[in-house]
Amino acid sequence: MYMDFREDINNAVKVLREGGVILYPTDTIWGLGCDATNGEAVKRIFEIKRRSDSKSLIVLVNGITMLERYVSSIPPAASAITDVTEKPVTIIYPGGKNLAPGVCGEDGSVGMRITSDSFCSELITRFRKPVVSTSANFSDAESPGNFSGIDAGIIGSVSYVVRHRQDDNTKYKPSPVIKVNSDGTIKIIRI
Repeated sequence: MYMDFREDINNAVKVLREGGVILYPTDTIWGLGCDATNGEAVKRIFEIKRRSDSKSLIVLVNGITMLERYVSSIPPAASAITDVTEKPVTIIYPGGKNLAPGVCGEDGSVGMRITSDSFCSELITRFRKPVVSTSANFSDAESPGNFSGIDAGIIGSVSYVVRHRQDDNTKYKPSPVIKVNSDGTIKIIRI
């Protein structure tokens, strides 16, 4: 790890603890992030994105132990999906808990992803809470594939912009999203 990586983690954790919003590279695309348990921070995300707060947000966790603290139950089908996928996949669980208003959907469900990305894993481990991960774009605009595609208005509206991976020109895509219901039925939301 280079020095900027650690400095970025320290700065981002400080901002998250203060209730701020960060712009950071996730295991997929660049995202706007905040403390998923802080209602004011979540409200700020919706303001930045100019997005209706009736739309739920995706949340990143660093492992199954953290996931269990923020979902009511983990259907066996959800476990099976995470066991067989090699790429990042977001699963919508039937019920979220211990999260800020606005994070969960109107039906109480919550989209969560266990990240394996080294930066995100370290960030969440140090922060000790789940972090919101919503695409770094205005509502209804295309998700940027890398840092160079992020609107200057988004960049200027956050508390901290992570430097890690800013010069990576790889075109990343959002993760697939799969909804797993309590009865085990599955619905593909995004491929």
